[in-house]
Amino acid sequence: MNISDVNRGVHRNRRRLRVGRGPGSGRGKTSGRGHKGQGQLAGWSAPAIFEGARMPIIRQIPKRGFHNRHGRIVKAVNVAALAAAFPAGGEVTPETLRSAGVAKGIWDEIKVLGDGAIDRPLKVSAHHFSAVAREKIVAAGGSVTELPGPTPVVKNKAGSKGGRGAKGGAASRGSRKPAT
Repeated sequence: MNISDVNRGVHRNRRRLRVGRGPGSGRGKTSGRGHKGQGQLAGWSAPAIFEGARMPIIRQIPKRGFHNRHGRIVKAVNVAALAAAFPAGGEVTPETLRSAGVAKGIWDEIKVLGDGAIDRPLKVSAHHFSAVAREKIVAAGGSVTELPGPTPVVKNKAGSKGGRGAKGGAASRGSRKPAT
Protein backbone atom coordinates (compact mmCIF):
# COMPACT_ATOMS: atom_id res chain seq x y z
CA MET A 1 0.00 0.00 0.00
CA ASN A 2 1.23 3.46 -0.89
CA ILE A 3 0.49 6.65 1.01
CA SER A 4 -1.08 8.05 -2.15
CA ASP A 5 -3.71 5.25 -2.06
CA VAL A 6 -5.06 6.33 1.32
CA ASN A 7 -7.14 9.27 0.14
CA ARG A 8 -7.84 8.10 -3.38
CA GLY A 9 -11.56 8.49 -4.14
CA VAL A 10 -12.18 10.75 -1.13
CA HIS A 11 -13.43 14.18 -2.16
CA ARG A 12 -14.01 16.47 0.80
CA ASN A 13 -14.98 19.59 -1.13
CA ARG A 14 -16.92 18.09 -4.00
CA ARG A 15 -18.60 20.65 -6.27
CA ARG A 16 -22.37 20.37 -6.62
CA LEU A 17 -23.80 19.04 -9.86
CA ARG A 18 -24.96 21.96 -12.07
CA VAL A 19 -27.79 20.62 -14.21
CA GLY A 20 -29.22 22.19 -17.37
CA ARG A 21 -25.89 23.52 -18.64
CA GLY A 22 -25.79 22.08 -22.16
CA PRO A 23 -25.45 18.65 -23.79
CA GLY A 24 -21.79 18.29 -22.97
CA SER A 25 -22.47 18.12 -19.26
CA GLY A 26 -24.54 14.96 -19.49
CA ARG A 27 -27.33 16.67 -17.54
CA GLY A 28 -28.48 19.24 -20.09
CA LYS A 29 -31.88 20.17 -21.53
CA THR A 30 -34.28 18.22 -19.25
CA SER A 31 -31.68 18.06 -16.44
CA GLY A 32 -31.99 14.31 -16.04
CA ARG A 33 -35.77 14.44 -15.41
CA GLY A 34 -36.92 13.00 -18.73
CA HIS A 35 -39.75 14.29 -20.92
CA LYS A 36 -43.21 15.33 -19.70
CA GLY A 37 -45.14 13.97 -16.74
CA GLN A 38 -45.24 14.89 -13.08
CA GLY A 39 -41.62 13.96 -12.54
CA GLN A 40 -40.42 16.99 -14.48
CA LEU A 41 -41.92 19.43 -11.98
CA ALA A 42 -40.02 20.91 -9.06
CA GLY A 43 -40.94 19.58 -5.65
CA TRP A 44 -42.56 16.38 -6.92
CA SER A 45 -41.58 13.02 -5.51
CA ALA A 46 -43.27 9.65 -5.81
CA PRO A 47 -44.77 7.94 -2.74
CA ALA A 48 -42.55 5.30 -1.16
CA ILE A 49 -44.83 2.50 -2.40
CA PHE A 50 -45.25 3.89 -5.93
CA GLU A 51 -44.60 1.22 -8.57
CA GLY A 52 -45.60 2.92 -11.78
CA ALA A 53 -48.81 1.81 -13.50
CA ARG A 54 -49.19 -1.59 -11.88
CA MET A 55 -51.09 -2.42 -8.71
CA PRO A 56 -48.78 -1.82 -5.72
CA ILE A 57 -47.75 -4.94 -3.82
CA ILE A 58 -49.12 -3.54 -0.59
CA ARG A 59 -52.57 -3.54 -2.21
CA GLN A 60 -52.14 -7.01 -3.71
CA ILE A 61 -51.55 -8.72 -0.37
CA PRO A 62 -54.76 -9.70 1.44
CA LYS A 63 -55.11 -8.21 4.88
CA ARG A 64 -56.93 -10.38 7.39
CA GLY A 65 -56.99 -10.64 11.15
CA PHE A 66 -55.47 -8.46 13.80
CA HIS A 67 -51.91 -8.00 14.99
CA ASN A 68 -51.61 -6.71 18.53
CA ARG A 69 -48.59 -4.42 18.52
CA HIS A 70 -48.68 -4.21 22.32
CA GLY A 71 -49.01 -7.99 22.83
CA ARG A 72 -46.29 -9.86 24.68
CA ILE A 73 -44.42 -12.56 22.73
CA VAL A 74 -44.48 -15.74 24.81
CA LYS A 75 -41.91 -18.46 24.06
CA ALA A 76 -42.96 -22.05 24.84
CA VAL A 77 -40.34 -24.41 26.30
CA ASN A 78 -41.09 -28.07 27.11
CA VAL A 79 -39.79 -29.89 30.20
CA ALA A 80 -38.02 -32.41 27.93
CA ALA A 81 -35.88 -29.56 26.55
CA LEU A 82 -35.05 -28.45 30.11
CA ALA A 83 -33.99 -31.98 31.07
CA ALA A 84 -31.78 -32.26 27.99
CA ALA A 85 -30.08 -28.87 28.41
CA PHE A 86 -29.48 -28.57 32.18
CA PRO A 87 -27.71 -30.85 34.71
CA ALA A 88 -29.34 -32.10 37.90
CA GLY A 89 -29.78 -29.32 40.44
CA GLY A 90 -29.26 -26.67 37.79
CA GLU A 91 -30.91 -23.29 37.89
CA VAL A 92 -33.15 -22.46 34.92
CA THR A 93 -33.87 -18.77 34.28
CA PRO A 94 -34.81 -16.90 31.09
CA GLU A 95 -31.18 -15.78 30.78
CA THR A 96 -29.78 -19.32 31.10
CA LEU A 97 -32.39 -20.59 28.61
CA ARG A 98 -31.21 -18.03 26.09
CA SER A 99 -27.51 -18.77 26.65
CA ALA A 100 -28.12 -22.54 26.42
CA GLY A 101 -29.88 -22.08 23.08
CA VAL A 102 -33.19 -23.52 24.30
CA ALA A 103 -35.19 -20.28 23.87
CA LYS A 104 -33.98 -18.73 20.64
CA GLY A 105 -35.33 -15.75 18.75
CA ILE A 106 -37.29 -12.76 20.01
CA TRP A 107 -39.56 -13.18 23.03
CA ASP A 108 -40.75 -11.27 26.08
CA GLU A 109 -41.90 -14.07 28.40
CA ILE A 110 -41.27 -17.80 28.87
CA LYS A 111 -43.96 -20.44 29.39
CA VAL A 112 -42.91 -23.95 30.45
CA LEU A 113 -45.08 -26.70 28.96
CA GLY A 114 -45.36 -30.31 30.08
CA ASP A 115 -44.43 -32.23 26.92
CA GLY A 116 -41.84 -34.95 27.53
CA ALA A 117 -40.31 -36.33 30.71
CA ILE A 118 -38.03 -34.78 33.30
CA ASP A 119 -35.91 -37.04 35.51
CA ARG A 120 -33.77 -34.57 37.46
CA PRO A 121 -34.45 -31.83 39.99
CA LEU A 122 -34.22 -28.33 38.55
CA LYS A 123 -34.87 -24.89 39.99
CA VAL A 124 -37.04 -23.42 37.24
CA SER A 125 -37.91 -19.71 37.09
CA ALA A 126 -40.27 -18.63 34.31
CA HIS A 127 -43.16 -16.28 33.70
CA HIS A 128 -45.82 -18.97 33.16
CA PHE A 129 -46.19 -22.72 33.79
CA SER A 130 -48.78 -25.18 32.56
CA ALA A 131 -50.36 -27.37 35.25
CA VAL A 132 -48.75 -30.54 33.85
CA ALA A 133 -45.30 -28.91 33.68
CA ARG A 134 -45.59 -27.70 37.27
CA GLU A 135 -46.54 -31.22 38.45
CA LYS A 136 -43.69 -32.89 36.54
CA ILE A 137 -41.01 -30.48 37.81
CA VAL A 138 -42.15 -30.79 41.44
CA ALA A 139 -42.48 -34.61 41.13
CA ALA A 140 -38.86 -34.79 39.92
CA GLY A 141 -37.76 -32.97 43.09
CA GLY A 142 -37.36 -29.54 41.56
CA SER A 143 -38.85 -26.16 42.43
CA VAL A 144 -41.00 -23.74 40.46
CA THR A 145 -40.74 -19.94 40.70
CA GLU A 146 -43.15 -17.75 38.75
CA LEU A 147 -41.56 -14.49 37.61
CA PRO A 148 -43.64 -11.29 37.56
CA GLY A 149 -44.54 -9.73 34.23
CA PRO A 150 -44.15 -6.07 33.40
CA THR A 151 -45.92 -3.64 35.69
CA PRO A 152 -49.11 -2.38 34.06
CA VAL A 153 -49.52 1.30 33.35
CA VAL A 154 -52.26 2.80 35.52
CA LYS A 155 -53.78 6.02 34.24
CA ASN A 156 -55.75 8.54 36.31
CA LYS A 157 -55.04 6.82 39.58
CA ALA A 158 -56.61 8.58 42.61
CA GLY A 159 -54.10 10.81 44.41
CA SER A 160 -51.60 10.83 41.56
CA LYS A 161 -49.99 13.90 40.06
CA GLY A 162 -51.59 15.33 36.98
CA GLY A 163 -55.13 15.25 38.33
CA ARG A 164 -57.33 18.30 38.72
CA GLY A 165 -55.90 19.79 41.86
CA ALA A 166 -54.59 23.26 42.65
CA LYS A 167 -52.64 23.35 39.39
CA GLY A 168 -54.36 22.75 36.09
CA GLY A 169 -57.92 22.85 37.41
CA ALA A 170 -60.78 24.99 36.17
CA ALA A 171 -59.95 27.81 38.64
CA SER A 172 -56.43 28.28 37.30
CA ARG A 173 -57.49 28.33 33.64
CA GLY A 174 -59.36 31.63 33.82
CA SER A 175 -62.86 30.58 34.75
CA ARG A 176 -65.47 33.34 35.04
CA LYS A 177 -66.25 32.59 38.63
CA PRO A 178 -64.10 34.81 40.91
CA ALA A 179 -62.06 33.11 43.60
CA THR A 180 -63.43 33.71 47.12
